[in-house]
Amino acid sequence: MGNHSRGSGLPENRALPVGNPRDRRQSRQARGHVAEHPRSHLQIDFCLQIDPGDTLVSRPIRVTLLDALPTITIMNASRSTVLAARRVDSQGIRMTSTPLSRENNTESVKPVNSATRVATASFIGTAIEFYDFYVYATAAALVIGPVFFPQTSGTAQMLSSFLTFGIAFLARPLGSALFGHFGDRIGRKSTLVASLLMGICTTLIGVLPGYATIGAWAPILLCVLRFGQGLGLGGEWGGAALLATENAPKGKRAWFGMFPQLGPSIGFLAANGLFLALAMTLSDEQFRAWGWRIPFLLSAVLVMVGLYVRLKLEETPVFAKAMARHQRVSLPIVETFSQHWRPMLLGAASMVVCYALFYISTVFSLSYGVATLGYTRETFLGLLCFAVLFMAAATPLAALANDRFGRKPVLIVGGVLAILSGFTMEPLLTHGSTWAVALFLCIELFLMGITFAPMGALLPELFPTQVRYTGASAAYNLGGIVGASVAPFFAQKLVAMGGLSWVGGYVSAAALISVLAVLSLKETRDRDL
Repeated sequence: MGNHSRGSGLPENRALPVGNPRDRRQSRQARGHVAEHPRSHLQIDFCLQIDPGDTLVSRPIRVTLLDALPTITIMNASRSTVLAARRVDSQGIRMTSTPLSRENNTESVKPVNSATRVATASFIGTAIEFYDFYVYATAAALVIGPVFFPQTSGTAQMLSSFLTFGIAFLARPLGSALFGHFGDRIGRKSTLVASLLMGICTTLIGVLPGYATIGAWAPILLCVLRFGQGLGLGGEWGGAALLATENAPKGKRAWFGMFPQLGPSIGFLAANGLFLALAMTLSDEQFRAWGWRIPFLLSAVLVMVGLYVRLKLEETPVFAKAMARHQRVSLPIVETFSQHWRPMLLGAASMVVCYALFYISTVFSLSYGVATLGYTRETFLGLLCFAVLFMAAATPLAALANDRFGRKPVLIVGGVLAILSGFTMEPLLTHGSTWAVALFLCIELFLMGITFAPMGALLPELFPTQVRYTGASAAYNLGGIVGASVAPFFAQKLVAMGGLSWVGGYVSAAALISVLAVLSLKETRDRDL
């Protein structure tokens, strides 16, 4: 190609200095020709080469000519740059570079982790953490009271056991603040590894002596370890959800966000399936003496598997891009509460129905079914394991619907159905037949899957990158305080005051809160992360 400029062009293959002069690590050269046209358009044919040291690297780029002379846009996979060119003399053109604004940068962030690795790492962490949580929830309904609070009546034992269950929910917002701070400051990967290490608290509960051995220190240390469990889970879910959604391709965030939402189903099946196996093989005396400790001790093995998977991850591309642009804040928790308090509170309120559905239908129903309805442990645990399969099935179905129809329609439909389900609690649980109890559990846990699946995408989408870990975790765990921390305790009180219909009313009220919160939110399906 010859020289097409009118007296001000360049000889063929003349080098043009390009780039930001402050960047001493790279030198860039543009080779080619410039042609000026009557319509004030600038045409440049060139290749861009980067010299990061001793090696000259060619990088594929895309060039867009703009209407206003003399600006061109050069974009590649890692960043976009506007090069403003002006004629200096007849020998060449000097170019300077400035970053493109976010709204002009239409380049999508490409995942650096494979879909399989992202799905496995986000799923396995939440499965382990929720396994730990459900192991204690099941033990609280079956054995924690007699082992750690034997000096009280049966009712007081159950209430004390449920209070220790609630302590972890009080710790979860602190965990979200702690791990969210480091997740938004130093990265998702390292923080997720640290949160998984909190699983050691579960193992320690498995070796903690009971009241008969160390007296009052037993319930005190139990509360401390429960606090540690809650701290770890408070940081786990938000990081796993971000790992999934920040690696997701466009249009599939709800599907990718579904994998951490599957963790609770699998964790629940593993925890209760193990307790069911123990109940079928051990006597009551053996189970209360040492058998209940086995699920807690096995947590150590699961944590090692989870660490192996997560240590192989790369940082999410969305956060890596924000780091490159220095888009970080010194105190993410302050930024969240001062600038993003509204989506945080609405996100928390939208989570309330999930917690109420799950913990009423599992922890409370298990206790009520064994103590009041007269079911054996193994029978009711078997019913729960069957019912949670409906929750696992509803999760991917809801995720697909979310990517197609949006977050709000799915959550509103699920919330309205949850309101109605509260009215079925008393007639089904008091019907006197096992199938009626199973039907109630299946309905509640299926609706749990419908309302819980969208949260893996919705909560991260409510916040910008620099506070996303903190904001999503805070919303998730604040919802847990309202919907779950005292749900079994209040349900036990409500039964004594007015019967199961009052507990059903609690579920309906929680669902109504979430529906109103979702109606107040804007649709986030098409929002860029």
